[in-house]
Amino acid sequence: MTRWFASSANWLASKTTPAVTSASELHSFSKPPSFQLTQSPNPAWRTGRGMTEDAVGAMEWKRQEETGWKTWALGDMQSKDIYPLLTSAIIPRPIAFVSSLSPDGVPNLAPFSYFSMVSHDPPLLSISFSLSPRRPKDTRENILATKEFTVNIISEPFIEAANATSVEAPSDVDEWVLSGLTRMDSVDVKPACVRESAASFECELYHAQDIPPNSSSPTHTLVLGLIKRAHTRNAVMAEDGKTLDPAKLRAVARLGGKMYGRVGEGFELARPSWKSMKEELKGGN
Repeated sequence: MTRWFASSANWLASKTTPAVTSASELHSFSKPPSFQLTQSPNPAWRTGRGMTEDAVGAMEWKRQEETGWKTWALGDMQSKDIYPLLTSAIIPRPIAFVSSLSPDGVPNLAPFSYFSMVSHDPPLLSISFSLSPRRPKDTRENILATKEFTVNIISEPFIEAANATSVEAPSDVDEWVLSGLTRMDSVDVKPACVRESAASFECELYHAQDIPPNSSSPTHTLVLGLIKRAHTRNAVMAEDGKTLDPAKLRAVARLGGKMYGRVGEGFELARPSWKSMKEELKGGN
């Protein structure tokens, strides 16, 4: 279960998405949810059956097909209208809390939700930066110039502090001061990690690609970062000592508009084997 809460976000989101409700009408933020593993929505599902009525919520989901679809021709839309559509549909998105340094040593700290893991061999992550008509993102400029940065995972207890760094401040402003968060020295790169983060990654620039490529006016830059070193708090590790426990990490995700989400429940689904699927198909399920 992903729970959402509203927060002041970046300028574009605030201009394109109406507020859900006033702060005085919202429930107080509850204590950390008691994370639990549940069954999947339809544990009796068999190969080839599609969405079945016995899946939790499936009948209502099927009835909603009667309302039809709205089709969007994105090539005919303005970017200000595409943004709220995609950011509210492609959810939940993890957030990269990026620490970087300018060539002359000015620190920068900012969150970005165009973020994902790319591969584990080599260990790569990706961040995409939109290019404002006014000026490029300081984080983008710093990474391209110095080839180093850190990515820190945001957890519930310091989400407001992290959100404060999304302000469009002048380039010489230190967002660490605005947030009140704590620097932690990195080992392999110069930019600091965020001490409050329970999972941080020291990265060096692997590749940068302007979008569209070879354009005099790119709208985005995709950055691939090679993870040189990871730092994880002992307190958030799972019992196997190799993975992080989502109940302990309490990572925050980005939704549409000004909304963020928290993780409350999860379920496990094993990757099916082709042998068992063939047997089910032969047996008519």
